[in-house]
Amino acid sequence: MPGPDTRVVEIRVAGLVGTSGETLLDAVSTVDVAGDGLGRVVRPADRLRRPAPGPVLPALGRSIPRTLEGYLWHGMTSGGAAKATWALLFPFSLANVAFWMLPPVPDRRLARGLATVCRGLLRVGALLLTMLLMGQLAAIALDLFAAQCLAPGSGCLPAVPDVLRSVPARIAVGVLPLLAVIFVLHRISSATWAVHADGDLTGGPLRMRADPETPALRCLHTVAALASVALLLLGGPFRVPGPTVDLVLWIITLAVVLATVVAAAIGVDTGRFARPGVLAFATLLVVVAAVRLRPGSGPLPGTNGVVEGLGAALVAVTVLFALFLAPAALLARPGWQHKPQRLRPWMGGWAAAPVLALAGLLGGGFGAGLAEALRRLSGAEHLQVPTTYLLVTVLWGAGLALAAVLGVLGFAVAVPLRRLRRGIPEIVELMEHDRRQEAQAAAAWARSAWERRHLHHLALAVASAMSAGGAALLVLRFGFGLVPGWFGPLSAIGVVALGALAAGLLRVVYTAARTPQRSRHLGALADLVCFWPRAAHPTVPPCYALKVVPELAARAREHLADPGTRVVLSGYNLGSLLTLMAAARLAAELPAADLERVGVLTAGSPLQWGYQRAFPALLPQEALERLFADLDGRWRALCRGTDIFGGGVTTWRHSVADRRLHGVGFLPEGGFGPVSATADANGVLILGGDHWLPDPQRGPTGRHRWAPGVLKHQDYVVDAEWDHAVAMAAGLGKPSWGEQGSLFGDFPPKR
Repeated sequence: MPGPDTRVVEIRVAGLVGTSGETLLDAVSTVDVAGDGLGRVVRPADRLRRPAPGPVLPALGRSIPRTLEGYLWHGMTSGGAAKATWALLFPFSLANVAFWMLPPVPDRRLARGLATVCRGLLRVGALLLTMLLMGQLAAIALDLFAAQCLAPGSGCLPAVPDVLRSVPARIAVGVLPLLAVIFVLHRISSATWAVHADGDLTGGPLRMRADPETPALRCLHTVAALASVALLLLGGPFRVPGPTVDLVLWIITLAVVLATVVAAAIGVDTGRFARPGVLAFATLLVVVAAVRLRPGSGPLPGTNGVVEGLGAALVAVTVLFALFLAPAALLARPGWQHKPQRLRPWMGGWAAAPVLALAGLLGGGFGAGLAEALRRLSGAEHLQVPTTYLLVTVLWGAGLALAAVLGVLGFAVAVPLRRLRRGIPEIVELMEHDRRQEAQAAAAWARSAWERRHLHHLALAVASAMSAGGAALLVLRFGFGLVPGWFGPLSAIGVVALGALAAGLLRVVYTAARTPQRSRHLGALADLVCFWPRAAHPTVPPCYALKVVPELAARAREHLADPGTRVVLSGYNLGSLLTLMAAARLAAELPAADLERVGVLTAGSPLQWGYQRAFPALLPQEALERLFADLDGRWRALCRGTDIFGGGVTTWRHSVADRRLHGVGFLPEGGFGPVSATADANGVLILGGDHWLPDPQRGPTGRHRWAPGVLKHQDYVVDAEWDHAVAMAAGLGKPSWGEQGSLFGDFPPKR
């Protein structure tokens, strides 16, 4: 029972890039009280910049002292030129995210075998993606620029001095930037964050760890990148060199490529002490191949072979991955077939396949767009790019047209029709008291509900259609040698789209490097892809969750050392996932007496509609049910139906009957069962662990800061229900579980 010395420590975790301490804590100013600069713990500050106590917490008919802290982690994902360049790694990051989207593996031999094959194919696909990037960059640096543009008498870049048009200078100008890029990629794959907390994250539900095979993958990807450059210098994989020396180098390079692919597939490690020697040998291959190169005035003969060969290999691996993933997802299906549709994994657990395909499409599109943009900017239209870039531009032109059509049908047709067909939702009528506000809320509810349910369908449909279209184009081009005339308009659209994509991406990177505060959109993208540890692809930004979660748990343990202190971990957006993982860590480590003083508050969380369905192996519903039971219901979730990114977290199957909201949700005794709720004086519906907030808010009360209009995903902290939910998460409020469950006597709780 809470005594007179009870106090509450609320630790808020930021969920969006650029969130300041003042915004997170809703304070005029803040000051750091712990952390290392990247992971910052802040508190409100007084006029002398000293830590000040937070606002008191109304609970139990009195005011409970509250200490307000915030954990800021966006310094790990945004700011500075180095972090800005991470946007260029987005195709790699998508391949890495696909690894975490794999379905859970049942305890069956066939399922384990299929899972091993899928992981191996995914890592091979990621390796080929690295090689494709370097092959495309080599086509730009060595072929388009060094071999063609700098050739004597080419008329390209007339201001370039003649000394740079000599053969050694041209080769050096083409090779040295490629070696520099490979070095930078290797350094990025080696970067990590120092964790200032005891213990390590272990595997299992709601707990993830760094892949121990990452150092080996890092070496393999660097060797493969060097081998792809050497292969282009030697004439490509399909052209046998004539001179004996070149033939030997060509065979060795092909053997190196094959060895890296096999090693990535089966997880062979060269060993810590052997890696420098392997890297040195691959670098030597590039140097010797560059010395042997004698470029003429036209394109290099190996460019088309390298780009087409790597592209075809990536397509083949993606198809194999999709084929093997299908039975793996079917074997995992019994684990979720009893769940409602909105809780099942996207595409039945098969969503990792189109995500890998999208990574390959983006990788190929970036290279084609950059090459086309540079060719046009050079002013020399006679420069030649790989012939397959025509297929890439056609594919992206068709994909852009398809996305535009589906977007118009969805946002301009489906949403208004949904709004007209359903009118004002009954749940809105329960919460709102003003007809004008009901109309505003209903329009926002219709749009957000459609996007939460169908936006991933739009993205996956475009990715799947582009993948199928790419396969058809390859068959048409190389099987029948046909290039229809109607490719012209689509190719023009694709060139414009890819050129704008490449130029816009470079501009965003430049802007983010100079003015980080203006690059929230870039940082938000980094927040998403940097959440996951390196697994399939090592050349991605370091995972911030591996640092935030243990440090957040350690901070909570420090406060729990005081027996009168109760700790509430509150997270917004992606911060909600971090708080849940930290709470799961505390639930596994703390004694029961200490765990009774821990609670969780999530707001605007994409957990249920997004992350739980996209990453079913890491965030299974059973683990979430167990965490809710371990906390005895002290997991509260603030939700708005108008919020596109955040919806219900602990409940589902919502319906309205007899002026009450009914649903199914997590129960504090374990499992799930029926819950119901009526709106309170502020229009809030507390359904199980979810607190559904009216939006727009009802008029200002004078006791809290108030914000007008439809807030959607913003300003959860201004709602008076925030403090009420904090009090309940701290165990200082009563959720009335027995009253909610008694309405459904014929619907017993399930485990």
